[in-house]
Amino acid sequence: MQFEFSDEQAQFRDVVQRFCRDKSPAQTVRRIMETESGFDRDLWRALCGQLGVAGLHVAESSGGAGFGAVELGIVMEEFGRSLMPAPYLASVLATSALAELGESDARDALMADIAAADTIATLALDPQHGDPICRSVSADGGRLNGSVSAVLDARHADVVLIITADDARPTLHAANAGSDGLTSRPLRTMDRTRRLAELRFDGVVADRLGSLTNRQLKHVYDTALVALANESAGAAQALFDSTVEYVGMRVQFGRKIGSFQAIKHRLADLLVDVELARVAAYQAAAALAADEAVSATASLAKFTTSDACMNAAREAIQLRGGIGFTWENDTHLWYRRAKSSEVFLGTPAFHRERMIQEMTA
Repeated sequence: MQFEFSDEQAQFRDVVQRFCRDKSPAQTVRRIMETESGFDRDLWRALCGQLGVAGLHVAESSGGAGFGAVELGIVMEEFGRSLMPAPYLASVLATSALAELGESDARDALMADIAAADTIATLALDPQHGDPICRSVSADGGRLNGSVSAVLDARHADVVLIITADDARPTLHAANAGSDGLTSRPLRTMDRTRRLAELRFDGVVADRLGSLTNRQLKHVYDTALVALANESAGAAQALFDSTVEYVGMRVQFGRKIGSFQAIKHRLADLLVDVELARVAAYQAAAALAADEAVSATASLAKFTTSDACMNAAREAIQLRGGIGFTWENDTHLWYRRAKSSEVFLGTPAFHRERMIQEMTA
């Protein structure tokens, strides 16, 4: 597949990149991640107001901008590059599930509220294997019971979407975060810039929004994989760029360490990994935008970008020597994100197996 960004997409990237550079420098990321919630609502409002990301890939008929997966990938790549501390991936999960449903008053109203940034929503799913169906939660008579181990950005979501398997077909429900019987417990995780919480449902009243086919469930999962892959590609590029900058100024034995042949070889190998990861992420976004069969490509992008990002994080720390291990150095922020993204929605080993199964099906 040949892929090239249009002039409009390149200009859009420039706008997003400038916003991230101005609003999400490392010191801002550190400040927000040290708060109890790990969330700055003013930053989220600015992000949605100036860039319109909440409704970026929501259809115009539902109050969104009507862009596609390529533009979504651009935003996620720049957010990964800057570690934007915002619940955007959670919003992508939620709107992707809602987009698979037929039109209804409840669904359309919720989509419009999310696109307008009046409501923050998340989708509860299996964070290890990305199964969109929460099999540990049951829906009986319009009430939810059970628990979900780790829900992305649940602590500051206004609405929690959850897919249960009680009916003949998997069914999407929406529960207000303040509903009686719904409790959340923040989880202590490695990556403080990406918050997870355990949710417990004890007779929670929820709106039944509609049923989903297996094909639709797979599309929701693949959209999440493409978004996460582009984010990891951006983080890998940020790690590579910062490492090149560091070795270009660090002096040892009277020379900049970037002039040593061994360092050049390691950076050349890493550059190949990062470039391959970006191509895989772009290809997956383009295939999703073209409404092609994308499951194998999405899994390929997920494990390729995960591996590249972790390799970039390891090299970034090691080539910085002792300072790379310190809290004051920002490298560990991207290392933690690389590690959390590596296992979120399925490990590289899981997605290698999934890719093979999809290709041979």
